[in-house]
Amino acid sequence: MKNALKRLQRVLELEASQGYKNKAVVGGIRQFATFWVTQAREAAQTEMDKVLVEQVAEVLADYGRLPGTEARAKAIDQLQNKLQQQLPQEPTPAARKPQPASQPARPAKTAAPPPLPEPEDEPEPEPSSEPEPLPTVNNGKWGRRPTNRKQVEPDPEGLLQSVTAVNGIGPKMAEHLAKIGAATIEDLLYTFPRRFDDYTLMKPIHKLAYGETVTVIGTVWETRARHSRNNQVIVQSVISDGTGKVQVTWFNQKWLVDKLKAGMQIVISGKVEQYLGRPVFNSPEWEPLELEPLRTRRIVPIYPLTQGLSSNRMRDIMRSTVNYWAPRVPDPLPASVRQRQKLEPLPEAIQQHHFPDSQHALHEARRRLIFDELFLLQLGMQSFRREWQSQPGVEIGVDTAVLTQFQESLPYTLTNAQQRIIQEIANDMATSTPMNRLLQGDVGAGKTVVAAAALLLAAKAGYQSALMAPTEILAEQHFNGLRPLLEPFGIRLCLLTGSTSAAEKTRIYDALSNDEIDLAIGTHALIQENVTFSNLALAIVDEQHRFGVEQRQALREKGPSDGKFSPHLLTMSATPIPRSLALSLYGDLDLSILDEMPPGRQEIQTRWIRTRERERAYAFIRKQIEDGRQAYIIYPLVEESDKVDAKAAVEEHARLQSQVFPKLKVGLIHGRLSSKEKESVMRDFYEGHLNILVSTSVIEVGVDVPNSTVMLIDGANRFGLAQLHQFRGRVGRGQHQSYCILVADSDSPDAEERLSALTQTNDGFALAEKDLEIRGPGEFFGRRQSGLPELQLASLLDMDMLKIAQSEAQAIAAADPNLEQPEHQLLRQRVARFWQNAGDVS
Repeated sequence: MKNALKRLQRVLELEASQGYKNKAVVGGIRQFATFWVTQAREAAQTEMDKVLVEQVAEVLADYGRLPGTEARAKAIDQLQNKLQQQLPQEPTPAARKPQPASQPARPAKTAAPPPLPEPEDEPEPEPSSEPEPLPTVNNGKWGRRPTNRKQVEPDPEGLLQSVTAVNGIGPKMAEHLAKIGAATIEDLLYTFPRRFDDYTLMKPIHKLAYGETVTVIGTVWETRARHSRNNQVIVQSVISDGTGKVQVTWFNQKWLVDKLKAGMQIVISGKVEQYLGRPVFNSPEWEPLELEPLRTRRIVPIYPLTQGLSSNRMRDIMRSTVNYWAPRVPDPLPASVRQRQKLEPLPEAIQQHHFPDSQHALHEARRRLIFDELFLLQLGMQSFRREWQSQPGVEIGVDTAVLTQFQESLPYTLTNAQQRIIQEIANDMATSTPMNRLLQGDVGAGKTVVAAAALLLAAKAGYQSALMAPTEILAEQHFNGLRPLLEPFGIRLCLLTGSTSAAEKTRIYDALSNDEIDLAIGTHALIQENVTFSNLALAIVDEQHRFGVEQRQALREKGPSDGKFSPHLLTMSATPIPRSLALSLYGDLDLSILDEMPPGRQEIQTRWIRTRERERAYAFIRKQIEDGRQAYIIYPLVEESDKVDAKAAVEEHARLQSQVFPKLKVGLIHGRLSSKEKESVMRDFYEGHLNILVSTSVIEVGVDVPNSTVMLIDGANRFGLAQLHQFRGRVGRGQHQSYCILVADSDSPDAEERLSALTQTNDGFALAEKDLEIRGPGEFFGRRQSGLPELQLASLLDMDMLKIAQSEAQAIAAADPNLEQPEHQLLRQRVARFWQNAGDVS
């Protein structure tokens, strides 16, 4: 291979000396290329050699067609730069004299992609007796981790310093790092790679197998963009590595056309798929090729980045920080737990998760860090449960006669699930430990009647109750729904919202403080300072994720001022959460699931159509409105921005009103409206003043409008299954057959799987399980509605590790509930930091 490269070098030098006239060899450079490539391919010994030969062949083959001297000179310069870096310089006798040591400069960047060097072994560094230097961010070579590292003392205080304490990180770089969540050195150590490029497991293109996840290095031949039938931008590149070529496709990323230029060397990592009998990659991860990790055959971390922070710079920062600070991380996990579960020490796990020596080392590091996250999660849950149960609750006896009378008064028979959960709630309230129960039920499962039974028991025992809803209309609906159920039993109800008149508010305040009202139903108005209950024993919160920590706490504190007891708390949610998540999400709550629908409820008919069939859907809506019904039309969040979201909805609303439904009244609701404006629009729709309501996802948790029978969801593929099911639940609340129409603007396999699942079942819990399986817990919960700390590595689906972590957490909590023992001091601090930014899950 060396001789072939030297021969090429001589021809290139001759061509340059002749003024780039394509006359250095008889027949031109293209003729020489045919001869040279044949010999070079035979001489190529490694995959990298083969890639280099093909790259040179591409340039030589097109040389004669290049327009003018300047373009040819540039091509020759690119090839000469490749060869200068590939071929060792022949030393002259004078050059063999000792030279003063100096830091080698980085090779200057040129327009040409760098060559692919032959792999070579790198000598291990000698153990040093010098003290370890302070960390410095530099542009040094990608070296192996030093062996025989000296033991150093943990430095927990040092880890809490700003990242500017690392030499080489100034205020400007600290701003960039803060954007990816790294304000302190500890934050930086826990800013883990989002993925890895494994240069130890590279595969040539001609050996790709369908279904495997691999890393491929190649040269971009061409990149072009086109539009699909539904106007989706499809970007396709052809990548070659000398052994073959492969097509790579990305969706809706038009900027890649300018980024992935012909001749660029890149690394792609992803799953090999099949299209028309050929291997292809769809939406793989990609990075520009870097030489050092390729030369040393390393597993390369790929970090999250932001503008002003390049991948090279980020890796330099992380290497110096990890090398110095990871050994100084204290390990809060008791040694007995670590040994029992065969876990790596934390400093080693952090080092290996940033710069792993092997796939096995990465796996073991990841296993330790995942355990830590789930373990800290469960310790926090144990703490919440203990804290809640430390406050005494009032014992409300189970009056079976009242419950029987209540059930007999209903015009329908309760389902087995409703009867079971009423009994669970009654048993909770009969003890002196305050209830903290979550009642989950799908849309229409009958949560209101279960709540009514609990409210009746409290009132009959002589205590007051409060039911808080997130909006005025929902509070009104609860009031209108509960009054006919409870007033026949002598229960005194009131409705307290922001719209309640001043005179009525004064009357309600006096009545509540004098025990003249048994049940107050309302919004946040219930937790204002001037609201005083005389003996509040039961608080019910509807749609728990719509309330903040302080609001729920304020409702708890509305119990008697003498502090004799705290109210029982029942939280209701219509958002189905998969059973597999209950253990991790609600370790501090008791969970009741209404998993049985009342008989006779009409199933909503669901259809999935393409964008070109929209007009059919509009015609169907017109027909329903002619029959006296109403309809919703939902538009997706175009970006994570209320502003963009609102703009899209406003534009679509204007189009629908002027062009599609000019004779109908079309309302609009979106995230940029104030709460008062949203309430006003919803009331107009609720009272029948609007025929159609155009909305963004703010409608997800909403109002019963029995007259609405059509839910059209545009861009349905952009929503998760659980969210789509919530939208669908807005219709089908009355006696009329209802319909859900899904309009998809993407043909991706995930979208097809989700939308097909929705057409096949109305079971919200089954759909939630499916959604979780498709999208994972991070996507499932969206904007951290779960109230949990953000998990970087762990998955709430990892039930085996979750159970191990819960078991270990329970053992520690039983032996040392407040983590006061000396060996648990570090653990207590770590739990506090882990939970400090989380919401309240109770």
